Amino acid sequence: MNSPLMAALETFEAAEANLVKLETLWHEIESRIPTGVAFGDDPEYEDRCRSITAVLAALPKIDGWKPAISPLDLNAIAQGRLDAMEIGELEAQIAVENWIAEPGRDIREYRFRFNQKRRELIRDALVELIDAIDADIREIKHEISEAESNERVGSPRWEELQSHVDQIEALLGSSVQRPAQWSVLRRHLHFGLVCDFQDIERTDWPTVKTSLRQGLYGANEPVPVEVQDLSDLVKAKPRGPVTTKLDWAKLNAEGFERLIFTLISTEPGYENPEWLMRTNAPDRGRDLTVTRVIVDSLAGTARLRVVIQCKHWLERSITLPEVSAAKERMSLWDNPRVDVFVISTSGRFTADGVQWIEKHNAAGHTPRIEMWPESHLERLLAARPALIAEFKLR
Repeated sequence: MNSPLMAALETFEAAEANLVKLETLWHEIESRIPTGVAFGDDPEYEDRCRSITAVLAALPKIDGWKPAISPLDLNAIAQGRLDAMEIGELEAQIAVENWIAEPGRDIREYRFRFNQKRRELIRDALVELIDAIDADIREIKHEISEAESNERVGSPRWEELQSHVDQIEALLGSSVQRPAQWSVLRRHLHFGLVCDFQDIERTDWPTVKTSLRQGLYGANEPVPVEVQDLSDLVKAKPRGPVTTKLDWAKLNAEGFERLIFTLISTEPGYENPEWLMRTNAPDRGRDLTVTRVIVDSLAGTARLRVVIQCKHWLERSITLPEVSAAKERMSLWDNPRVDVFVISTSGRFTADGVQWIEKHNAAGHTPRIEMWPESHLERLLAARPALIAEFKLR
């Protein structure tokens, strides 16, 4: 029995099959429209017009809309062109050609909306599969740490990794463009040697993962702006206090995680951000991990593994027992070791929690613990107003 997601994908597949038929029929119709003024009949043109009407009837609406296409009679097209020529104005001729081409524009609009909706459908499932592949790679790396590069990968997780990649392939469909490294990743999975896995871990998967995330989170979708002309705001010479406090209540826990993930994904000096698998923490949050790159012109480049725990707390502060328990959990992430542990919160830390962290760091214990309370995040985001707007924090 299909899952609800699989059933939804099959519905989208059927809709896309009709959309492809619609696109093909319109292309054939366009190719049979004569140039210039040409009166007469074309039975094949008429059959395609009838077919396009039937296919359109089977096409579902998107947000209550779908194209209302009525392919034009060839004699009507010829008469329109003739009338425009008799008027003798270029604008009239352009208007007629736009009238003829309008069904094609509506079909392209439907395709755009269809792709948007399909990306929205698969987004959560794709994020979960990305998490699963991150976990597969960590486990396989641990299991084959002693293997030679020309040996086959002997880990039982290898088949799971292949399955998760196959599922991503099915999810992407035609609505999300495959990353440039996708075919290389598939080739390395096919060969299945330790050296292939090393290429997947170091190059293929980080590149693919970055591209997938960028393709799913609306990088090209506009942020609403309430004015038509920014000059009007400047001319009004507005005055008054500036609010630095952000409205964290507008985010849920997952939205807060995504904000922090976006922050580390777009910041220079940070590489290979990952969403780790969902934990057993009481708030059921997930940790993020990223490589912090420190460039020193004398000593060279150092890379530190940073794990970030996100706590979207609006009415609670993080206490000493919670800090201590979170630090102890870092012992679970020992391959590779954690160099920096960040606790990021939309709330604050209690005084004893702050004092414990400062003593821990002063003693040189590992990992080093960094606090990112709401005040710190507000300073970071003040220099990145686009993120404030994207996540609607004002």
